[in-house]
Amino acid sequence: MAVGAFFLLSDKWLSDSVKKENECCWEGGATPAWMSEQIGLRIPEDAADRRAGYKVGERYDTGLLSFTLPTPEARAYLAPLTPKGTRLISNLEPEPADYRPAAGFGHLGLPEPETLVDGLLMGGFCPDNVDSPDAEHLAYCQQVFSHEFKPGTTRIYFRSTIEPGLTPPPGS
Repeated sequence: MAVGAFFLLSDKWLSDSVKKENECCWEGGATPAWMSEQIGLRIPEDAADRRAGYKVGERYDTGLLSFTLPTPEARAYLAPLTPKGTRLISNLEPEPADYRPAAGFGHLGLPEPETLVDGLLMGGFCPDNVDSPDAEHLAYCQQVFSHEFKPGTTRIYFRSTIEPGLTPPPGS
């Protein structure tokens, strides 16, 4: 009986901890322009639906940046950000629909790219493995997702792990 109660309490504690981590510590004022400057990636001038978020963590912070482009422009933008000898890949093992990462794009009102399959490509890069003017000021490694969510329109998602101590966004 005591063992069962222990497992129920520990399960609830873990569930509450995960919920708290997912909802906690988002800084206000993280604009797309500010996040673009912090992570060192430019946003194309014709990008639409620009969104950004900044979450303070215990061991590291996380920056989110997302915008849409016409699909041909999205491909051209991402091509030089793909390390030589690699390519963005399809999501062959998607997360379940209720997936909630600690620093998720759901905070920005977007679907989590890890749950998407149709039209999704994903990859990543670091400052030392891409040769692109778009990344000349790249400060952190990036997870990147490219999702053609309707024919001819692609949403690009970036998630950056950031060393703690970055100056908080304006207005926080």
